[in-house]
Amino acid sequence: MVSITEQTAILAKYLDLNQNGKVLAEYVWIDAEGNTRSKCKTLNKKPSTVDDLPEWNFDGSSTGQAPGHDSDVYLRPVAFYNDPFRKGDNIIVLTECWNNDGTPNKFNHRHECAKLMKAHADEEVWFGLEQEYTLFDQYDQPYAWPKGGFPAPQGPYYCGVGTGKVYARDVIEAHYRACLHAGVEISGINAEVMPSQWEFQVGPCEGINMGDELWIARYLLQRVAEEFGVKISFHPKPLKGDWNGAGCHTNVSTKSMRAPGGMKDIESALSKLAKRHKEHLLLYGADNDMRLTGRHETASMEAFSSGVANRGASVRIPRSVAKEGFGYFEDRRPASNIDPYLVTGIMVETICGSIPDADMFKEYARETSD
Repeated sequence: MVSITEQTAILAKYLDLNQNGKVLAEYVWIDAEGNTRSKCKTLNKKPSTVDDLPEWNFDGSSTGQAPGHDSDVYLRPVAFYNDPFRKGDNIIVLTECWNNDGTPNKFNHRHECAKLMKAHADEEVWFGLEQEYTLFDQYDQPYAWPKGGFPAPQGPYYCGVGTGKVYARDVIEAHYRACLHAGVEISGINAEVMPSQWEFQVGPCEGINMGDELWIARYLLQRVAEEFGVKISFHPKPLKGDWNGAGCHTNVSTKSMRAPGGMKDIESALSKLAKRHKEHLLLYGADNDMRLTGRHETASMEAFSSGVANRGASVRIPRSVAKEGFGYFEDRRPASNIDPYLVTGIMVETICGSIPDADMFKEYARETSD
């Protein structure tokens, strides 16, 4: 049997072949379970703008997005990136899913989010997302953990260096470079508190771009891990017991928050967030109750809290922000498996105001009740 390393070496020989002017476009979309799917299309030339990309379709009955008797779901391109796997002029295309009657697909949360971002564009809302994730081997065991046992308790792993403290750094470094080549606004990486758990940060990004960038970064992570024979879990509590869960801390600021005296605007935002605590939690990821227990650097999901430099609060105000009197805040409630369009959308809706034809909470509640 050919090993993964040997397979990669064989594939490399073919990636350098002349494509005779053609461009490969990998169309990526989000399915009914919040996973990425993709398929490839040949283009005659590299597009200059997203408007140059053709609409496409797929079988929605195979992804949980449409019934079998009416299965075509349309893919509408919204952004494209350099392809770090095929290289050259080849691209990765992020798309929205639309039904054949001209309505957004039930699982297309980007559409409503984009309305809110456009309506509040003058606020110049910036986001930074901290994506935590856990590595598993092909047999669904925590990657590089002792067979039939457990590693030493948490302590040496966070931002650790050295054998026995960090695992699969080659996977993480490869993903980092892939994001940079693609043009994703990745701003950093670090090993996390639980062994075989890592984090990457994307941002700052303004408005709808935040969700786009995170989804492509996730897609790239899973594609890279595929080549190493590693599985990626975005579950907020992948392992029971005295181990940290995984979140997607959401850093937020508006133009007024970033200006001198912006602390008053931050405090106003926190007051608004406190009033919609339950609504936000409904959009902050599945199984998040397993993570938000008040332990392992989390707040309890029962009540909203905030504090300066407090990692056990729902929302943390960085020490530097409190000192300078302006900046941003960090919502620590979102789970690692969030849909970033839902989280950034309801955040803007809450702190900047709702608009008549878009309500992220009501839209999601209506969809999940179907």
